[in-house]
Amino acid sequence: MTSTTDHPARELQGLIEREVAQAGGWIGFDRFMALALYAPNLGYYSARGEPIGLGLGRTPSSDFVTAPQMSPWFSRTLASSVREALDKTSTREVWEFGAGTGEMAFELLSVLGERIDRYTVVDLSAGLKETQRQRLLPFKDRVRWVTELPAAFEGVVLGNEVLDAMPVKLLVNVGFEWFERGVSLGPTDSPSGCPWVWSDRKTALRPPIEIDLDGGAEVGAMGREYLTEIHPQAHAFIGTLAERLKKGVIFLIDYGFPEHEYYHPDRSGGTVMCHELHRADPNPLVQVGLKDITAHVNFTGIALSAQDAGLEVLGYTSQAHFLINSGLLPLIIDRPVSEKAMAQKLITEHEMGELFKVMALGAGLGEAMDWSPMGFSVGDRSHQL
Repeated sequence: MTSTTDHPARELQGLIEREVAQAGGWIGFDRFMALALYAPNLGYYSARGEPIGLGLGRTPSSDFVTAPQMSPWFSRTLASSVREALDKTSTREVWEFGAGTGEMAFELLSVLGERIDRYTVVDLSAGLKETQRQRLLPFKDRVRWVTELPAAFEGVVLGNEVLDAMPVKLLVNVGFEWFERGVSLGPTDSPSGCPWVWSDRKTALRPPIEIDLDGGAEVGAMGREYLTEIHPQAHAFIGTLAERLKKGVIFLIDYGFPEHEYYHPDRSGGTVMCHELHRADPNPLVQVGLKDITAHVNFTGIALSAQDAGLEVLGYTSQAHFLINSGLLPLIIDRPVSEKAMAQKLITEHEMGELFKVMALGAGLGEAMDWSPMGFSVGDRSHQL
């Protein structure tokens, strides 16, 4: 395992230390997470050069696997829903956030062919961008890369495991008082070698719903504790999409829950998790810059932000229902057993099928606003948000 004394993690540690000092000795976890993942040329995503998931050659140095890398049939099935959305909106461009190794873009361009005039990748990682360029060489005339959205655009927007990587604020209730949990510099002689410690400050921030804290919370040194997250950056992202997408459909695919499950009293430890070398751990303060940091998505919050910004919620369901509705099973019926087995992981309940959800949002649809996308024809859970 790589030590945090190695470059560029050592530089990232120095950057965060300076920021903490300049902020008076404390920064919110959302800022810490943003630096750990996205500090230019130093953060986990912005400094990476190797594939993140199994990817090309199934690299053993990867940290986690995403659905497009697990099975090409994820993207080939998604293509049916993308084609339908392009047709309904009379648009010809696809926009993908965080394209990873480029596998999903490759499959969509292969399946949809000339139906896509241009495929735009929005990605902050220079290293991964080069991996994507190599993978997408057959389509080089139709693919472009940008680091930010234009003021106005149209088309189908894809975000697979994008929301979970957006920085979150941590809120903790101790003794029935709410605090924002942030990060301060720890003692230089810490036996763990970790330069950071958790530090709480009183806050007026609250979760979006009331939580019954009489039960479910863990008993800590200061009494009962309930830790959770709020997602202002994800909400701002949805607001930006709503402002700039003049006509199109947004597909968001990620792991998460509706609000009543997200803030259940028994979910007292929050959802922040780290991933390194296909192992998960709950401590984002160690190996900073060398591992992924994620939090589950509150899909109710995403839906409300979308509606408040003028978008239409077109559907919300499990990944299993979405892929089956979009035609996965007929596509793989004659495929080899090995391919079927990997595709099965996409829809089985104990793998990706239930934990991952899909939400579709519409912008500027006009007469097509009453359209119900095929991916939500059976098992739509919008009423549960």
